[in-house]
Amino acid sequence: MNSPSFQFPYLFDDHHRELSKELDAFVRDNVEPMEHLTAGWDEDRAAMEWAGILRSSGLAALCVPRAFGGRSNQVDFRSVCLARETIAWGSGFCDTLFAMQGLGSYPITLAGTDDQKHRFLPAVARADTLCAFALTEEGAGSDVGGITTQAVRTAGGYLVNGRKCFISNAGVADIYVVFARLEGTEKTNGIVALIITPGDEGFSIIKRQQVMAPHPIGIVGFRDCFVPHDRLLGQEGQGFRIAMATLDRFRPGVGAAALGMGQRAIDEALHHSQTRVQFGKPLFDFQMVQAQIATAAVDLEAARLLVYHAAWHADHAGDRRITLEAAMAKLQATEAAFRAIDTGVQLHGGNGVLVGSTVERLYREIRALRIYEGTSEIQRLVIARHLKKETKT
Repeated sequence: MNSPSFQFPYLFDDHHRELSKELDAFVRDNVEPMEHLTAGWDEDRAAMEWAGILRSSGLAALCVPRAFGGRSNQVDFRSVCLARETIAWGSGFCDTLFAMQGLGSYPITLAGTDDQKHRFLPAVARADTLCAFALTEEGAGSDVGGITTQAVRTAGGYLVNGRKCFISNAGVADIYVVFARLEGTEKTNGIVALIITPGDEGFSIIKRQQVMAPHPIGIVGFRDCFVPHDRLLGQEGQGFRIAMATLDRFRPGVGAAALGMGQRAIDEALHHSQTRVQFGKPLFDFQMVQAQIATAAVDLEAARLLVYHAAWHADHAGDRRITLEAAMAKLQATEAAFRAIDTGVQLHGGNGVLVGSTVERLYREIRALRIYEGTSEIQRLVIARHLKKETKT
């Protein structure tokens, strides 16, 4: 897959172009063959297999600064987006595993002490340690201020009680960044970010959840789970800021993954429509089919520019939040990719809904991207409120 993103050369440097070649080879030689092999495997077995492939590729190092085993001085978000776009073209499962290395470790990169960074990040860069980001609760999805998982101060640290749901990598992760509320605090005030490991007493996997695009995901629980003070990220009360800053930086990556999936659907539709003959001629020769493919391609190209525009800002904004750019990128890319994949299924006819076909897999994989890391509805609210704020300045 030669990324169409390089139609925007002003957004990239030479090292991005070299990375793109590396990613194309990785998907061709490793991801595509493994995607076919692991279809139908148990999620944990597949995750371990994909982790081994990521480990040998060295691509997890894109998620960590150079001082701790990464490839760039700081996490380069254009590189992360290129990786997600290319990998997701080949496998949504592999993309999820790669994405969690970034999302689950970035709070440490962002707010960790030097000791915490040296202790955890090198293994993340090697993919020896798998990560999870534990924010969502059954009663607190979009409403982060509604989390009820509680952290009570105790000698030497905190006792954590509560549960988190829809946690990707549940059961296979080696570290979980968990967001909890200090006892006696309300809404977004008093939220802390803590590093918790499966070996901590009181930690458990309550339930494995089955989702339409299989990967390890589930409900994790904490019952008087002791977390030492040296695993607090930042200061008490900074957890909400850490969570939001992390999501800001990684939402363009969700959009990038959607680009990869949407592009794969367009590629599949182009191939199918030129080889499928109906009424004596290829489907592609019908103008309505051409119009459907063209519409999907224009939608996706517009989304691509928004995604890499946001990623460029993430790499150049310093400490400035990129909430508006990230929200626009995620919203447009996930919605455009969903439409492109729906078009791909439609143009495949009955073959498009056969279990195991590429477009059927894409149809299942794209759906969650319009929900996780902020639903499309929340992104619209974020955008509108930013626009209103700008009119007052």
